[in-house]
Amino acid sequence: DERASHIRKVLRLGTGDTFKAGVINGQKGIARITAMDNQRISFSFVGEGMGKPLHPVVLLVAQVRPISMRRILREAVSLGVGKIILTTTDTAEKSYAQAKLYESGEYRSILIDGAMQSGETAIAEVLFASSVQEAITLAGDPLLRIVLDNKREAEPLSMMHIERDASVLLAIGGERGFSDREREVFDTRGFQYASLGTRILRTETAVSAGVALLLGRMGLL
Repeated sequence: DERASHIRKVLRLGTGDTFKAGVINGQKGIARITAMDNQRISFSFVGEGMGKPLHPVVLLVAQVRPISMRRILREAVSLGVGKIILTTTDTAEKSYAQAKLYESGEYRSILIDGAMQSGETAIAEVLFASSVQEAITLAGDPLLRIVLDNKREAEPLSMMHIERDASVLLAIGGERGFSDREREVFDTRGFQYASLGTRILRTETAVSAGVALLLGRMGLL
């Protein structure tokens, strides 16, 4: 277990020492090591209250290479995104959706890692869609819908006025962006277009920058 290895080799803790811990989607508090050997670590846990709730943000993101998606999932959870929807798009490799990352369940451990990095316990729900249309439907009915796109004339995301109590769906494409057909879907489903500038960004960069800017405009950072 990587967490046990971290306690031993990085934190260099021993019996009687304490460390911050938490229950997934539950309380966070202090754990005290009661016993440890090369096989296991035993500890007691005292909760100090529930962790912070997730932000009212749904992230709709195109399927990308698994190595990139690992970074996206970790950073999105660290930033406190409430829900993540991973979707196949017209321009993405269809095989990405069948990656071992998902079939093995590895992505769940990455979500936990993101929560640990943030020092919080809440973990975003992850849903899977076979198309942008399906992904939008899975998102429910957020108050505001935004798609990042560098092909359309769009207001910079950093300048958009967004209410603090708004629920927001933020859509981000792969490195080849969305297709014209998918843009028509966004048009008919009431999306506003926003921009991160004229530079072509990696999807993981766009996710980190886009979510951080969005939360900043919402007054949540």
